[in-house]
Amino acid sequence: MSSGEPRALPYLSVGEGPTLLLLHGFAMQPRTYLPMAHLLAERVRVVIPALFSRREPWDFDRTVESLVRNIDELGLARVSLLGHSFGGGLELGLVDRCPERIVECVFSDTLGVRDRFALAGEALHDPFGILRLATRPAVTAFFESFAIHPIRLAGAAWWGFSSNRGPEIEQCVHEDIPCHVLWAEMDTLLSRDDGREFARRLHATFTIAQRPPGYGPIDHDWMFDDPELFVRYLDQLGLRVLGCSGVEHQRPSIVSGREGRRAR
Repeated sequence: MSSGEPRALPYLSVGEGPTLLLLHGFAMQPRTYLPMAHLLAERVRVVIPALFSRREPWDFDRTVESLVRNIDELGLARVSLLGHSFGGGLELGLVDRCPERIVECVFSDTLGVRDRFALAGEALHDPFGILRLATRPAVTAFFESFAIHPIRLAGAAWWGFSSNRGPEIEQCVHEDIPCHVLWAEMDTLLSRDDGREFARRLHATFTIAQRPPGYGPIDHDWMFDDPELFVRYLDQLGLRVLGCSGVEHQRPSIVSGREGRRAR
């Protein structure tokens, strides 16, 4: 392989069994998701590539190709995908690049149908609410990522705000890949309406994680902020990677959750 070709990304791997490839959120680190991964480790192997580990400028196509190399080097014929936030855009890229190798897709509070600069306004509409996301794991990962890869992250942010993911969504539908969209009840960064529209275009299920009285907010980073809750919602989807191989592709629906984060 020449030095100019994309290489597989470094990754963390937890557990054994069928593989769930987890694509992390913007400026996060693979270890940020380890609490959730450990909860699944007795049933599946969770592989979390370090999406921003390269020092060269951000390039979407090269990053997707690096993920394909990861799948190759892991010796996997097919893989299930789970993308959080920014990672969902890369998940769509993988489906577009090698649909025959994708078993199913789960998108959690992910970049979906908004394009151009509307997303930036959406992310900033509630500046005080963003403070809820400043948990220790998120802040630690964010500043570490920016300290090491500031230029790459700036390029990735520009891509996230300016790209149009419509063609990849259409490809996913064309390939009839089972898809599920999970959404936090009080997502500070992304609109629930966008999540619902994203699921509609994908012909996916749409599940809102809700909280009963007395529980605190379930926000954008619930995959690693509320890992036990997140895994319970994954189990409700009937994923093939979790042992439910007979699940049929469903039309979009809204499933109301019955558990949420305890008040803090």
